[in-house]
Amino acid sequence: MGRTAPSSGLAPRIPSGVSDFDAITGGLPPGSVLLLLGEPGAGHSEFALSSAAQLMRAFDHGRAPRFQMGASRAPLILPRQVSYLSFTRSREQLLSEVADAFPREYYETLSSHLDFADLSEAYFADSVVPSHWTGGHRSLLEDSPPSPDGVLPVLASALEGRSQQSLVIVDSLSDLLVRTSQRPDEILTLVKGLRRTAKNWGGLIYLLLARNVTEPRLEQAFMDSVDAVLGFLWIHSANRSARSRAMIIEKSMPLLSHVPSQFQGRFVLRVNQLDGLVTTQYERI
Repeated sequence: MGRTAPSSGLAPRIPSGVSDFDAITGGLPPGSVLLLLGEPGAGHSEFALSSAAQLMRAFDHGRAPRFQMGASRAPLILPRQVSYLSFTRSREQLLSEVADAFPREYYETLSSHLDFADLSEAYFADSVVPSHWTGGHRSLLEDSPPSPDGVLPVLASALEGRSQQSLVIVDSLSDLLVRTSQRPDEILTLVKGLRRTAKNWGGLIYLLLARNVTEPRLEQAFMDSVDAVLGFLWIHSANRSARSRAMIIEKSMPLLSHVPSQFQGRFVLRVNQLDGLVTTQYERI
């Protein structure tokens, strides 16, 4: 069971661990499925990993970060673990990237708490990739061969076994959509079913998707099939040659209803090895 702050009579929320975002939104409803939709390098992966590290650090300290939640007085729930589901990367590769890009404590925290599901064997089973390139281990698939129906049943099984009161990161829908052997409508149906059942699991699920990896009509269908969409993009200043990362709440009834009108804009992000991902300012659009 995740740790919970004393009840205030309000519906409970789960903080993201990104302090300014939580202060403005009041956190996320348990059971939410979020689409993190980003331009390449704009911060959607960094948001997911920063969120995971910060929530597990809070869990280790035994308290939700109330001081980061602004005026919200809703009871806060902390996920009890982080599950990372990857189709193409290994646990070692992911943790190496965390060590290179984020504060040392992120690496240490995720090394201790990360429940990693390597789905590469199922993902590459019907491809030209030699089996030994996936590491020669079965991890999640030790008890059964790759599903003849493809990777989606394996993904559904991994989600069902790991998502109770957890933060789950699926990396990524982009990997599924670029496989010509995988029908996009089947991926979309799985996401719709996930949204329905996730309410019973009480955690958070982040689905990573690179913007423009699929046609606009299908991208919109995925946006319509989740509880919330956070969009990540690069912004350019007319007065400077530098560009910045930014995040926009593109969809979410529970979040946008808590955000005052003066904050209906975009979060400007900074990502570095000292601070991880933080918001540096809030801009009106």
